[in-house]
Amino acid sequence: MTEKLPQVAVAETLAERIAALDPACLSPALRAKCEDLLVDVAGLCVTARRTDYVESLLKGLDDDGPCTAIGHARGLTATGAALLNGTAAHGEDFDDTFEGGPVHAGAVIIPAVLAAAERHGADGRSVLAGTAVGIETLCRLSLVVPKAVHRAGFHPTAVFGAMASAAAVAKTLGLGRKGIVDALGVAGSMAGGIIEYLAEGAWTKRMHAGWAAQSGLCAALMARGGFNGPRTVFEGTHGLFHGFAHTTKGNYGALTGDFGTCWVTETVAFKPYPCGTMTHPYIDCARRLAARGVKADDIAAMECEVGEGTVHRLWEPLAAKQTPANGYAGKFSTPFCIAHGFVHGGVGLEAFTDQAVRDKAVLALAAKVRYRIDPKNPYPNNYTGHIRATMKDGSVIEERQPHLRGGAHEPLSRADIEDKFRRNVRHGGWDQARTDTALAGLRTLFGGRLELGFLRG
Repeated sequence: MTEKLPQVAVAETLAERIAALDPACLSPALRAKCEDLLVDVAGLCVTARRTDYVESLLKGLDDDGPCTAIGHARGLTATGAALLNGTAAHGEDFDDTFEGGPVHAGAVIIPAVLAAAERHGADGRSVLAGTAVGIETLCRLSLVVPKAVHRAGFHPTAVFGAMASAAAVAKTLGLGRKGIVDALGVAGSMAGGIIEYLAEGAWTKRMHAGWAAQSGLCAALMARGGFNGPRTVFEGTHGLFHGFAHTTKGNYGALTGDFGTCWVTETVAFKPYPCGTMTHPYIDCARRLAARGVKADDIAAMECEVGEGTVHRLWEPLAAKQTPANGYAGKFSTPFCIAHGFVHGGVGLEAFTDQAVRDKAVLALAAKVRYRIDPKNPYPNNYTGHIRATMKDGSVIEERQPHLRGGAHEPLSRADIEDKFRRNVRHGGWDQARTDTALAGLRTLFGGRLELGFLRG
């Protein structure tokens, strides 16, 4: 029996919205958010430029070209730059997040759009349009079947990132409705990203954003050259959601319904800590407990109320999370993050070295941390934190955090974003003069001719 195909596919509706979007009509708030994302991603690329995983990736790239690898003197092809910059931006888990997803959009979209524009002569106005389209697409895709992609064993940023990157590059390069549909259709066969990195803290998650950026860029360029893809890439019997969420049923209206008139991009959150986003409210609780004078040696146990959807990534297997295998694994361990925040008064980049995760005081406290699933927890629509500390004398002290700092309820200001940028590039080895020059260039990048020389190093 032949499958009955829809007269108008989801990708065609989305492409129509994207093609019709006029960058001149983007609101000041949306433009400001895209600028914040640009600044944040650039700073994160510089932060990671000397890390072992970035150096390893550079050694594996033999495609030198004219495009900017942020923080490096060496130029790469557009695809190479998208891969490297996306990997670096996501590598320290310090990049933005969309609370409804959760997905990390900036580390995928900004590298893809910058590489495409630099290679193919698009201006800053086109970069802004592509950025807005890509971020919005990635965030909205995560709402079609919430949590299902993670539950199936895949990284939503990687899966949806390839699709959103294709849309972003297609918009940046001025593809029409048919070209956007083809770009999405081709990208569907490039999407992927398993979450087995959780087992031992391997590096593969770090590359997911870069691979998605590169894949979407390739898909858009293939579509521009006339290569066609399935228009039913999203909802088809063998489409994206069938493959990665094990269902073709979803709220596709969340993707297309008011696309271009209502922007969820404006709610994208920026991280105050370089680790898994859902750990952040728990770190805040731990820091407040310590600030109240609670002593680690006096604690008998710490129980946390958690959302069920966070358990398999951040809490289990519990013994392994209490003793992370390496620094990177520590980023996805709520017990470790809680303990480090409590003992050291905060959680920065220095918390996630292989030496730091062997800190005896931190591990002793992490061993006391447990969880309890709260069926009323609002995750993923809101990230909350809770710690119930039972003391050795039998008394109980509790702390709660009602939302993610840096998110919609408590957003970071532009000054906060630029301060984070300064700290990140200083960590990456840039001096004050380089920092000031880069910030000045980033503040005006959407305004005219695209020139990225100030980001090379």
